[in-house]
Amino acid sequence: MVNFNSSEKNINGKESIGKPFEEKLYGWPYNWWRLMDNYKIGVIPLPLFIIAGILICAEVLVTGKLPSEIVVMVVTCAFFGFLCGEIGKRLPIVGKMGAAAICATFIPSALVYYGILPTPIVEATTKFYKDTHILYLYICCIIVGSIMNMDKRTLIQGFLRIFAPMLCGEIVGMIVGVGVGYLLGLTPFETFFFLVLPIMAGGVGEGAIPLSIGYATILGMEQGDALGRVLPIVMLGGLTGIICGGILNRIGKIYPHLTGNGRLLPASKDDDSMDKKSAKPEMAIDVTTFASGVLLAAILYMVGMIGHKLIGLPAPVGMLFAAVFVKLVSGVSPKVLSGSQVVYKFFQTSVTYPILFAVGVAITPWERIVDAFTITNLIVIVCTVVSLVTTGFFVSKALGMYPVDAAVISCCQSGQGGTGDVAILTAAERMELMPFAQIATRIGGAINVSVSLLILGNFLV
Repeated sequence: MVNFNSSEKNINGKESIGKPFEEKLYGWPYNWWRLMDNYKIGVIPLPLFIIAGILICAEVLVTGKLPSEIVVMVVTCAFFGFLCGEIGKRLPIVGKMGAAAICATFIPSALVYYGILPTPIVEATTKFYKDTHILYLYICCIIVGSIMNMDKRTLIQGFLRIFAPMLCGEIVGMIVGVGVGYLLGLTPFETFFFLVLPIMAGGVGEGAIPLSIGYATILGMEQGDALGRVLPIVMLGGLTGIICGGILNRIGKIYPHLTGNGRLLPASKDDDSMDKKSAKPEMAIDVTTFASGVLLAAILYMVGMIGHKLIGLPAPVGMLFAAVFVKLVSGVSPKVLSGSQVVYKFFQTSVTYPILFAVGVAITPWERIVDAFTITNLIVIVCTVVSLVTTGFFVSKALGMYPVDAAVISCCQSGQGGTGDVAILTAAERMELMPFAQIATRIGGAINVSVSLLILGNFLV
């Protein structure tokens, strides 16, 4: 609730000194302000939310189409994204286990498939998402902001230590997945290459598509057929990862000593105390500093793009390394660091659910998820992901890390690439872990795909 304090005049022209207007002032516009401040859908005040819905409906009904320009799509994605997220949050039991992220992604996908969401909205959202690549802006602001918010010790040791639970989790997950598939009557070859490996392949662009190309070349399959078999498994694995992320969040709330709430390592007394002291006075930033934070994220992403063209490293990963370098050498001032942190907070709170809605509409085919939803596939996928996450939990605990937060990174190993990372970290309420999640999905996935295809090619030869 927002309080408007001293030197405000009430409706009789007298000043209300020292007390919020809610206690003394009534009528227009104070009751309207109370309604805006006290009732919200996501971050949107309820009156504005209703007005947004009316305007979207009016545009579609009157003109028969919806412009895909950014102004209209900000309103549209915010309206539907926060609506779906609010539905998920209010579900009993599962509402506290990541249902908001699941609903924001998969309700739009189902609405598109069953023809409930109007075609103009679907077409405009899809065009906007694919033309603007808005997801990359979101990811770069989240990654840069979260890295700039870390102390250097956590940054260095976190990246060094996270590989052990990741590797152990993958090994155990593969063994368990293949074993469960064998017990259910599947061959180890089929289970590993068409169920287990797609889960850990790193999503669609870096995982499912390279796998389908490799299978087409090595196994003599049509790439479309291979992709049709692999893609649904990637999505179901991502869905399982979202659920596991939500469960881990609940475990962290019940057992606070197991989590750092977005930190991988316990803090020590000498954790960059000078950086913290210098950054603290600068937290009251102005608009230009906020803009500098956005520009810093965009510049670092461009560095990643150039790295991708030169050495083939995925642009988000190249950007991540560039951001780490800037942080370690103190390449930007504490004020700009603060600006990056505010940019991170803005995108985390205000852009996540609209992005998930666009992802659900544009690139999440509901029919493929349904087709792969067999009992056998489901059992293998759940056992693989749960064993992967559980191993990450206990290995990280043995290494002195916060097991809940490290296990959330293990969840991201089964995620649907960058979009999966967003959904999983949203469900886990730990968006600060995005840099580590990108390592898990992109680098981990690329290694899994490359090594597995190399082994498959040599095995068949």
